[in-house]
Amino acid sequence: MKFALKTIVAATAFAAAGMASAASVTVAANTAYNGLSFSGSGSLSFSADLMGALDTGKVTVANYGSATTTVLKDSDGFYSQVSASAPITALTIDTSSYAVLGAATTGGATQTAPVLKSVSSGGSLTVTDLNVDLANKKVYATIIGGNGVGTLNNFYLWDIGSITGATSVTGAGTFTTTLSGLSITSAGFNTFVQSLGLLNLGKSALSGVTDFGSITSTIVAKNVAAVPEPSTYALMGLGLAAMGMVARRRQAK
Repeated sequence: MKFALKTIVAATAFAAAGMASAASVTVAANTAYNGLSFSGSGSLSFSADLMGALDTGKVTVANYGSATTTVLKDSDGFYSQVSASAPITALTIDTSSYAVLGAATTGGATQTAPVLKSVSSGGSLTVTDLNVDLANKKVYATIIGGNGVGTLNNFYLWDIGSITGATSVTGAGTFTTTLSGLSITSAGFNTFVQSLGLLNLGKSALSGVTDFGSITSTIVAKNVAAVPEPSTYALMGLGLAAMGMVARRRQAK
């Protein structure tokens, strides 16, 4: 999945390890903040090594929730492209510098492994609802796994190797950020193994994947008209009422 981390960020929980002195705010998508409204999507693209591991296990990939998957194979039936794009739901930004501290999306992808001798005893794994901690280069997700794993919320899944592109939002425009070199945590590896029921050959194929892919997000920030506070409306109402009273008195004279 790819994420545009320039603007949108989520998970107040990721507001700032190492940035405790900085004030931050979490803004839901399509809501106004400082005259801007945000929308966008994040896409996770599988690496060639990960697709090779999927080929080894004859693992299928399908969209989950609000995400849209792209799955292409070559003439020999091997994966040539796998990605999942999901809408961004929120962003967390530094209120002073407007740096993006984190981003969240909804939806993901489900991988299903068939029973295959020495490779897998069968299972499934869904990775969904990503939360990206840009400040600490970590990716969290909701994991729904087979073989007794169940649902794991806010699960620390990947570390980010590098971040390129815009990292702050200062006005209207389109912002794109790419997070490359996703490496799986030891807990993440073990969860993949159990969920998919990987056996010796399957574990070996997965352990050979040092780069799981990249996340790219594209965020669109638009100018929005300021909405007066309720107190402003009240003052306007009083002003109009006063003007009406003056007009009536003049008419009475």
